[in-house]
Amino acid sequence: MKYVDEFRDGALAQQIGARIRAEAQPGRDYRFMEFCGGHTHAIARYGVAELLPPHLRMIHGPGCPVCVLPIGRIDQAIGLALERGAIVCTYGDTMRVPASPWRAGPLPNARDPLGGPDAQRQVRGLQDSGLSMMKAKARGADIRMVYSAADALKIARQHPEREVVFFAIGFETTTPPTALVVKQAAQEGLKNFSVLCCHVLTPGAIAHILDAPEAQQWGDAVALDGFVGPAHVSIVIGSAPYEAFARDYRKPVVIAGFEPLDVMQAILMLVRQVNEGRAEVENEFTRAVSREGNHAAQAVVAEVLELRESFEWRGLGEVAYSALRLKPAYAAFDAEKRFGLNYRPVADHKQCECGAILRGVKRPTDCKLFGTVCTPDNPMGSCMVSSEGACAAHYAYGRFRDMAPPRSLPVAAPRGGSGSGPAEPDPRQSPELGTCGACSAPNQIPT
Repeated sequence: MKYVDEFRDGALAQQIGARIRAEAQPGRDYRFMEFCGGHTHAIARYGVAELLPPHLRMIHGPGCPVCVLPIGRIDQAIGLALERGAIVCTYGDTMRVPASPWRAGPLPNARDPLGGPDAQRQVRGLQDSGLSMMKAKARGADIRMVYSAADALKIARQHPEREVVFFAIGFETTTPPTALVVKQAAQEGLKNFSVLCCHVLTPGAIAHILDAPEAQQWGDAVALDGFVGPAHVSIVIGSAPYEAFARDYRKPVVIAGFEPLDVMQAILMLVRQVNEGRAEVENEFTRAVSREGNHAAQAVVAEVLELRESFEWRGLGEVAYSALRLKPAYAAFDAEKRFGLNYRPVADHKQCECGAILRGVKRPTDCKLFGTVCTPDNPMGSCMVSSEGACAAHYAYGRFRDMAPPRSLPVAAPRGGSGSGPAEPDPRQSPELGTCGACSAPNQIPT
């Protein structure tokens, strides 16, 4: 396919891989975080790690919008459908994320998923393994998968007698469509439409990873040498927001597209910056990303949405100024205000390592549940649900080389500065990039 195949050329990939191996200095380790789940998916699918030197490690970041969604927010959405009789609309990947392990019937210490006064609220059909939106739908909740925010607005028009809630998640890429439907609902005077806004922001998460008190409490923050910046997000916000990380934290950022040659070229550019002692924002994805970004998209978001003071991310905890909510002018369409929702945090499954994987301090196979109890058919954590999740990507393509124990993983300082073994044989290996030729399911919510 024109304009795609050119970025999947096996011979060029081998040449870039050879260049990376030649320029990566043997006496030092390189640790680059690909923030976006789309890059994690590309690295696993196309076998990019197999072309990198053993002392260069790609660390999976918290750039999967489903993976970073905390359980408490899913509880709220499920509660709206089960208890308030609302039609809840959301993107496909969100449907399968496990929520709280509630039991049916009243419990002495039962939580109210809506945060209301009735702590003895009965939730029908909830099981010990945890309810997901898909399971709740099977038990009678009116939860609908939509492809876009406009689909949710269409459902609200079709059912004026029902409350319709759009469970809005995702990074800056999916935020403008949410803002547009809220604005349109206001213009049309729709009284039955609202948004449970859980949109999160990339810059806040990167800053939190680099310099957060919470990271020091964990004591397991990995030192990073640079970032592969997200593609779709950067089309909206531009490359300018990353300049603070290069300037203040001395961390190079290279924005890259999602094709294998994009990712490999970005890695080569990062290696060169580290070798030369530079910390700059470079744009490999020049065919789509500009410094200023999409002004029209930014304008509609600024009109409808505003920053939250704090928002919980799975794996990162509370992150200041890292998420959005509806402005007071559009409060009539804010599901949290309309239904009186109060957020209550919920702990992850005790054996699930999604939090540590999202922080980049553990790999999927470090989790005892990976590939055994936790599979795409029976996900225990969010990283196995989404096609962009690190666990799902590694499970789908069998890429376990970069998950071998590294030679060393130093703990990062507050403004952190700045290996793996041989590849396992893959019977599905193709001659082009040393990768499996299988395709992933279509991505519902690109970052």
